[in-house]
Amino acid sequence: MRQFSHYVRLSALALGLGLAAMMAPAGVMAQQDAKAQVVKKSRVVFQVSDSDSKKWDLTLNNVKNVIKDLGRDNVDVEIVAYGPGIDMFKLESPSASRIDEVIKQGAQVVICENTMRAQKISKADMLDNLGYVEAGVSQLIRRQQQGYAYIKP
Repeated sequence: MRQFSHYVRLSALALGLGLAAMMAPAGVMAQQDAKAQVVKKSRVVFQVSDSDSKKWDLTLNNVKNVIKDLGRDNVDVEIVAYGPGIDMFKLESPSASRIDEVIKQGAQVVICENTMRAQKISKADMLDNLGYVEAGVSQLIRRQQQGYAYIKP
């Protein structure tokens, strides 16, 4: 009987060591996942689709705050404009200097070419340093599929 209890204790010890060995990689992997999440760059896309200048200001404030809070090197920010929202990015826009400021801070701005064609607007009518996409809504879909947070002020 004594030999049996000794065997049970050794088996329990072996089982405990085996479980500890199995758990160690999980703990290491959890630490690696946590580090990857900290290092992972945040991504956010803002939609501008109406002509309300208050919403334009809100969008620009949000973009500026996100870049400031998370750090330029830690976040990819994109503004997608379509429909009446492209007025914000025309040469005569009252927001022109603020738009230039967020672009210099690292934000990307893309304009819907479908809207431009519908409104008979050319790139010459638009501010400098803008990007262009065929369809603004499709760009929003792509960005969300790529893991971008979606913001519509």
